Amino acid sequence: MMPGRRPDVPRAGGERETLRAYLDFHRETLALKCAGLSDDDLRRRSTASSLSLLGLVRHMAEVERSWFRRVLDGQDVPLIWSPPGAAYEARDAPPEEAFATWQAEIAIARDIEAAAPSLDVVGVARESGDEYSLRRVLIHLIQEYARHNGHADVIRESIDGATGV
Repeated sequence: MMPGRRPDVPRAGGERETLRAYLDFHRETLALKCAGLSDDDLRRRSTASSLSLLGLVRHMAEVERSWFRRVLDGQDVPLIWSPPGAAYEARDAPPEEAFATWQAEIAIARDIEAAAPSLDVVGVARESGDEYSLRRVLIHLIQEYARHNGHADVIRESIDGATGV
């Protein structure tokens, strides 16, 4: 995985452009938090929690898949790692597979978002029957990444002292 530069978020852009930029900003932040670490460091649990950077990457791959493919696009695809919550368990997980899966799900999510004619497009969560607009999904993903990037900050700092990414 080769993280790049985080995208600039427009200061006066339209709603969709701004949501898309913030989501990409947070996706890239997680990639940067993982950059340059060994496989063991990516799997390391540095707090009483079971969270690791690799577990967060696996979880976010699952989140991308669930919201974009399963809810918005109505695809009948299984979870990547089962049962629900198994993504966090990364002790024996190959990092290359996790990062490739995450990037693949992001690419598919971007295609689904770009193909939607508006933020008002609605998908249905199969399990609950609840409807969610693309706008709501984008905001949820931004919130989910931001929360987990906070976790990633703490984990990364405990590994090698790196802060500020």
